[in-house]
Amino acid sequence: MQQKNSNQVLPKGKRPVYKNQWFFLLLAEVVLAAITGTINPRFFSLSNITNILEQIAVLGILASGMTMLIISGEIDISVGANIGLVTCVIAMMIKNDVSYFWVIVVALALASFDSLLVGSSSLVFRAPSFITSLGFLSVFRGTAYAITKGVFQTIYGKFEALGLTRIWGILPLGFLIGISIYFLVHFILKYSKLGRHFYAVGSNPAAAYLSGISIFKTKMLAFLANGLLVGLASMILLSRVGAAQPTTGSGLELRAIGAVVIGGTPLSGGKGNILGTFFGVLLMGIISNTLNMLRVNPYFQEVVFGIFIVASLAVSAFSAYAGKGIFKKSVKQSKEG
Repeated sequence: MQQKNSNQVLPKGKRPVYKNQWFFLLLAEVVLAAITGTINPRFFSLSNITNILEQIAVLGILASGMTMLIISGEIDISVGANIGLVTCVIAMMIKNDVSYFWVIVVALALASFDSLLVGSSSLVFRAPSFITSLGFLSVFRGTAYAITKGVFQTIYGKFEALGLTRIWGILPLGFLIGISIYFLVHFILKYSKLGRHFYAVGSNPAAAYLSGISIFKTKMLAFLANGLLVGLASMILLSRVGAAQPTTGSGLELRAIGAVVIGGTPLSGGKGNILGTFFGVLLMGIISNTLNMLRVNPYFQEVVFGIFIVASLAVSAFSAYAGKGIFKKSVKQSKEG
């Protein structure tokens, strides 16, 4: 891995607002909302806005964990399958009238254990976390199929408080929990020693090691934080939907990664912030709602999101190349050749 400039280890200081990626995302969201609202005025209705906030709660919590993981130089594409396994297990517990206290404990513990399995396998075997999480995706989904025998797990109106409660009849509780998570992750990344370690190991592991930072411990803490948030997201999703199956959560991992990347956190790690992730998640929520209001075929909606995620990955890759001066070198070599 190439050595990076030391001033890239920590987030940059204050700079003009218009130079931040979240600012452009905010502009895009305002324009998209204005166009959609002009075509269909129901877009600006209170019920629709509340619906958007409710729908982005789970994705926002997942993207918060993914932000810390990607900044530390790792990734986990098994979070969707992890959600499927956790929701099935806790739905079966709720059906058997197990105390909600133990349901919450098991959800957080199981999701964290799964995430730590992915992280420890990657670090011990020195394999990319992309590969190990791809393997565990099948493990988690297969386990969910085995314990449920593929049967839909419904909880018939139980455990609804997390997903369906609305404060003052307007604000979804799940969205407020998501906002609290954004603030917590912002505090960790910006003001805590652990947050600085995330940036350091993601930017330059060798330099971080030489400065006394434990690479293994820091990255495992990133996986642990990611797992805890997957557990929380699983509970909110089950509470809102009221049922679980092994494929529950499928596709959420790609949307979470897409929201993080489009929010300005590169897949190469070492950079990024949670504010960009918030606007990335909000953009995905507005796009999804817009497609629904314009009655776009659900299959084409998947195509649109796929293109959106690929485009966000391309932007991340081009930004990384530009940062390393690869384009300039190519142009110079072509002129000399």
